[in-house]
Amino acid sequence: MSDKRKRARVQGGWAPPSNVRSDRNKAKPANVPNWVGKNIDQVNLPSTSNEKKFVYEQSSEELRQKPADKVISKAGVYDISTEPSGISRLRFFPAFIDPKDADQMYEELYHGLPWRQRSDVKNGEKYLQPRLTAWYGDHPYRYSGVTHDACKEWHPTLQRIKHLLEESTGLEFNSMLANLYRDGHDSLAWHADDEKSLGPDPTIASISLGDSRTFQMRKNPPPIEKGDYTYMQHIDVPLTHGSLLIMEGSTQDDWQHRIPREYHDRSGRINLTFRVIFPEI
Repeated sequence: MSDKRKRARVQGGWAPPSNVRSDRNKAKPANVPNWVGKNIDQVNLPSTSNEKKFVYEQSSEELRQKPADKVISKAGVYDISTEPSGISRLRFFPAFIDPKDADQMYEELYHGLPWRQRSDVKNGEKYLQPRLTAWYGDHPYRYSGVTHDACKEWHPTLQRIKHLLEESTGLEFNSMLANLYRDGHDSLAWHADDEKSLGPDPTIASISLGDSRTFQMRKNPPPIEKGDYTYMQHIDVPLTHGSLLIMEGSTQDDWQHRIPREYHDRSGRINLTFRVIFPEI
């Protein structure tokens, strides 16, 4: 074998003869890109004293999370928030009316009340409410462009329920707004019962008859949030046949509520909201 082809065996590899220049000492051809070589992060990097190294810095922005949704399904008294305006409190009684009595009341009110589909006004535009309503009270009631005239001749079944409610709670009411949700497509949008005619810190007692629907609440955001409810507390209350929910304290100042539309089968539901109306001056 000629010297030109001769190789020396070194640790299992082949070393070039002494007259052949090592590859590591060869200059890299100009047309070979840097990424083909080893340790490419060390190749052709400019050596300057102004190089900035990556340093992890803690973000100055607070990592925010929406509070977990709460569900109230058991009987009890719940203080859901405390603000400068006061305490927002719920009282929930899932079985306030006996089921058989509730069945009879539902049928009598479903067929006996003067249900009407009225129109709300929002941003200057009228639209039909996605539910039917009826009003009984000593004074007119106005909200969202809707006016209910005074109606002092209460339906006998409403008088019976009103007497039961006042006897059980010690509260007194002079008016009642009834809502009929014909199926799961009927609903009630986010709002608060904060009309001036209700006075400060109104107490509203809500009795449900018929199919169950979810009553949803959301905490009002502080002014700094500019009306953004993203990180505000939400509460769900399943309102079942014969249940009673009472909202009191600052609930109407600090919370909104709604009955959302549902996309599975729901039969009819009647909601009776008893309240005190003051004459508007």
